Amino acid sequence: MAVATMTLDQEINPWEAQSARFEFAARKLNLDEGLWKVLSSPAREIIVHFPVMMDNGKIEMFTGYRVQHSVARGPGKGGIRYAPDVSLDEVRALASWMTWKCAVVNIPFGGAKGGVICNPKAMSQGELERMTRRYTSEIIEFIGPEKDVPAPDMNTNEQTMAWIMDTYSMHMRQTVTSVVTGKPLNIGGSRGRREATGRGIKVICDESIRYLNMPREGCRVIIQGFGNVGSNAARLMKECGYKIIGIAEWDGGLFNPNGIDIHQLVEYKNRNNTILGFSGAEAMPSEELIESECEILVPAATENVITSRNADRIKARVVVEGANGPTTAVADDILSEKRIFVVPDILANAGGVTASYFEWVQDRQGYFWKEAIINEQLETILRDSFDDVVRYAEAHNVNNRIAAYMLAIDRVAFTIKQRGIYA
Repeated sequence: MAVATMTLDQEINPWEAQSARFEFAARKLNLDEGLWKVLSSPAREIIVHFPVMMDNGKIEMFTGYRVQHSVARGPGKGGIRYAPDVSLDEVRALASWMTWKCAVVNIPFGGAKGGVICNPKAMSQGELERMTRRYTSEIIEFIGPEKDVPAPDMNTNEQTMAWIMDTYSMHMRQTVTSVVTGKPLNIGGSRGRREATGRGIKVICDESIRYLNMPREGCRVIIQGFGNVGSNAARLMKECGYKIIGIAEWDGGLFNPNGIDIHQLVEYKNRNNTILGFSGAEAMPSEELIESECEILVPAATENVITSRNADRIKARVVVEGANGPTTAVADDILSEKRIFVVPDILANAGGVTASYFEWVQDRQGYFWKEAIINEQLETILRDSFDDVVRYAEAHNVNNRIAAYMLAIDRVAFTIKQRGIYA
């Protein structure tokens, strides 16, 4: 990909990164110029500024976003994140990634994303609830089971989704469980949803080593990020024979060449709210850890972890992207030259949106499935999607990321062509 001329600011801007991949894949597909225009920008961008009464009696103003990139294949689908550095470009990029992600795993959703600029760690539970409810009411006409279905993301969780569902239901004067996914189990949540992204990463790792003829026994894995995604991926992978030798977090990492006891580490983190000080591994700086020798590296935290500054030092044979946008477009070129097998985010972490789809279906059916059925369906969809992507990569002589983009763009463009342009 000819992106070496990017400045560092452009390289780490998620919208620029998404656009570079989209344009490269669209050119490879010889995408019709009109469809290129339709798919290269979001269908709708909503910016809301709203007041919230804080615990100290003062009113604070917050800014929230909801971007709907495409609803050609079904309702918008995508998380809501709370963070001080949420930006419109970030939400735009994440919405478009959701369009491609849903298309790659062939589920009937389009792509959307939301966010509120705030510091959730400095807010009380009451303040978070009031902010969530007001944000929901500001975007209420743009969301709904047939329009756009939010889900948890960074710094949001099952409780956040319960508040959104309740606020929406109050306005509709009826209980509407299918307006969001990632809810608590007793109000329309789905079994297996919480572990789904981590389970999907484990499935993709299994498929990658099978494709590359690598043994699972002794397969060394380093995971960056030990939140919901990283911890579940680590636990499930350890249980089926992978050796987790490193865990990198924002405040430092852990390394044990003989493997880390993930169950003990999960208990330790739950007690101490950090992995630092865990006696079953030695401390190591996170930046150093992700550059250490291993068979599989799983970046499962935030964007822009692998950039032009460190990509040439990555020693993994396989990179499976648990986070959204952890590798920049410039870093992609470097990893390709090193012949590192990268499974892109829009495939590798699609277990979460696939299980969200199952939750939405169950809510609309009013009938809930057993966890074994959910896990079996999830694994089938991800295995089939992995095969689709690697076959596409072989057929078009491109890397897995461009193959995934080409496959997704092809599917969405085909749908738009079938539907026609309403005028």
